[in-house]
Amino acid sequence: MLLKWALIACFSLALSNASAQTSFFEGKTVRFLVGFTPGGSYDLWARVIAAHMGKYIPGNPTFVVQNMSGGGSMVAANYVHNIAKPDGLTFATVTPGLYTEQILGRKEAQYDWFKLSYLGSPERTARIFYLRADTPYKSFEDLRAAPEPAKCGVTGLGTASYFWPKLLGEVAGFKLNLVTGYQGSSDVNLAIERGEMHCWGGTLQATLGSEPGRTWMKSGFVRVLAQGGPKRDGRLAEVPTIWEILDKYNKNQSLRGLTRVLLAPDDMGRPFFGPPRVPVERMKILRAAFTKVLSDPEVLADARKKGLEPSPVSGEELDSLVKDLVQPAEVIQRMKVFLQN
Repeated sequence: MLLKWALIACFSLALSNASAQTSFFEGKTVRFLVGFTPGGSYDLWARVIAAHMGKYIPGNPTFVVQNMSGGGSMVAANYVHNIAKPDGLTFATVTPGLYTEQILGRKEAQYDWFKLSYLGSPERTARIFYLRADTPYKSFEDLRAAPEPAKCGVTGLGTASYFWPKLLGEVAGFKLNLVTGYQGSSDVNLAIERGEMHCWGGTLQATLGSEPGRTWMKSGFVRVLAQGGPKRDGRLAEVPTIWEILDKYNKNQSLRGLTRVLLAPDDMGRPFFGPPRVPVERMKILRAAFTKVLSDPEVLADARKKGLEPSPVSGEELDSLVKDLVQPAEVIQRMKVFLQN
């Protein structure tokens, strides 16, 4: 008899919790803050997911996308961590490379990457480095011998657009003029088109999945010199990986370790997260909806039509990847020396 009443009580509690979450989300608006300007892959993914997410959540809330660019997406990260209420109604998507800013102790990084409430990521990414093809810089050897370093647009010091080109320079022995202040990849590409910048360190997925990158690659307007994945992508079969470049220049284990740490965020792709301490039950509902959205054939078809490459990472997987980002003191010191010089 006691067991029977215990089961009834548990069932009643579960129904009560489900009802409470349904009533909470009903009539609500959930915001996705994009840390970059419109038009890039972060923005496109946010809009694709927002268009379908509500139907998978009890209460069918409305989802809206707002762009909050600045500091290489740090403005959005700081806002979500410090200002947004932990109620499950505000999330951001930013570059995962921002975790390095926190590790390095930059005063502008007013967030704790290890305490955020991770919703999931729609894809994993891989780095590429390209230059406008009509510049004198045709190879790493040209970059090494150049009297003036090539100019690369950068969206922020804590972003991969900064440390990825810098890492390639460290490995292959050349210098770059890394110009910060751009609000997003579309702004850098416009500067490249105008001839103001020569190069960009972005992702293969964003370049092949949107304009002008897709057209530039087909027409030969840009030349890719390196890719960051563990093996060559079939679409860039002639382009060496960073690991092949490390082998070519016979670099030591310290630099290889630094490379692994700096490229680790690519497994996180384009993470969506809320403030610390979002109620567990709400996160369960939101994570389940996020997973269902990225399993929906209609959504996947819409994403691919926009040039995106779905390869989802769950919120639970992101939690695990974030824990793996914790580094020993000697690695952090190596990162500081590299990124601050």
